[in-house]
Amino acid sequence: WGVFHPRMSGAVIRGKSQAISQMFPAQGPVRTKIVGKDTVEKTRQAGRVQDYLNYLLTYQMKEYRSETERMLFSLPLAGSAFRKVYYDPTLGRPCSLFVPAADVIVNYGASELETCERATHVMKKSYNDVRRMQVNGFYRDVELPDGSPNTSDIAKKYDEMTGDVDTYSLDNRHLLLEMQVDLDLEGYEDKDEEGNETGIALPYVVTLDYPSGIILSIRRNYYEDDPAKVRRMHFVHYQYLPGIGFYGFGLIHMIGGLAKSATSLLRQLVDAGTLSNLPGGLKARGLRIKGDDTPIMPGEFRDVDVPGGAIRDNITFLPYKEPSATLYSLLQNIVEEGRRFASISDMKISDMSNQAPVGTTLALLERNMKVMTAVQARLHSSMRKEFDILVGIVKDFTDPAYPYETDEEETIKA
Repeated sequence: WGVFHPRMSGAVIRGKSQAISQMFPAQGPVRTKIVGKDTVEKTRQAGRVQDYLNYLLTYQMKEYRSETERMLFSLPLAGSAFRKVYYDPTLGRPCSLFVPAADVIVNYGASELETCERATHVMKKSYNDVRRMQVNGFYRDVELPDGSPNTSDIAKKYDEMTGDVDTYSLDNRHLLLEMQVDLDLEGYEDKDEEGNETGIALPYVVTLDYPSGIILSIRRNYYEDDPAKVRRMHFVHYQYLPGIGFYGFGLIHMIGGLAKSATSLLRQLVDAGTLSNLPGGLKARGLRIKGDDTPIMPGEFRDVDVPGGAIRDNITFLPYKEPSATLYSLLQNIVEEGRRFASISDMKISDMSNQAPVGTTLALLERNMKVMTAVQARLHSSMRKEFDILVGIVKDFTDPAYPYETDEEETIKA
């Protein structure tokens, strides 16, 4: 019957609704904090940073809100999601895009993106997008083989989950691998103060076409004047529940089995009710019903040719039972167990005493929201890293003048 229990969807929608209201209020998501001694100059500077970043995220970066919504829908299910923050020369402004966990490949034993040896972003780009980057000088102007459909196991699973067939069979895009990796390139070796080669690999961003292996670009991934040659970050890792490896755990990992069991029980109850209301059975070979190729509508009577005896002697209904009360009770227990884990159950007013003090009521609400509060704290921590990257892009690439009138100097933004 294609019936799915909505418990998993309810947990995702509830968590997403609570998180987006905390992460992206109407006035903007950025808040500044002064560390150390508070002076008038620091206060005015913090105000300028907060106002400009909120203007940038709410007005200029029009995709930021929608990309955040998409990320918050995928994150509770997959357990991990990524944001790619970069400067787009064609748009002339910073961009922050949601990248699914399936498109970012990192060694499972790595602890953080900042310290992993290699992080690969799997990108699917059309020929026109690749050609635009070649003309702009971002990629090498080399001829690439024709794109091919994405027939990976993940794509097939997406088709299976959505009920589509061969959705990606006509998706002839180029599959590019953009890798943040440490390399010791000949002619660009790391050297000490005395000019001797150290043999230390330096951070680069390498982009190649797959599966041809044609290199499109190799770019330095650190500031040229940085003596430590620290890797510049372009990705931010958002986690729902930290796991034992690099990727986080989501609701599919934690209550996926319960969701499948609830769906199975729900389908059994629906099937039992359907068979009980529209039972089938056996009839004698010689019994003939006029127009028996079409179903009998409610309130309709048809002529029957009975070879002998009564009609009830020539028809036998199979003993279909009513939907089982035991199955229904088991379904309720599984659903409640999943809600308790996912922390999506509502605090009912009837469950609390009218005479309870305010402090007791607030304590109960806080305990009920403890899981979601921890998740939102992790989201805010990752969001701070994202804003740190965005601040560096604003400093390095954007116009030093503000796009609106201020009381300060016009070039004070840089």
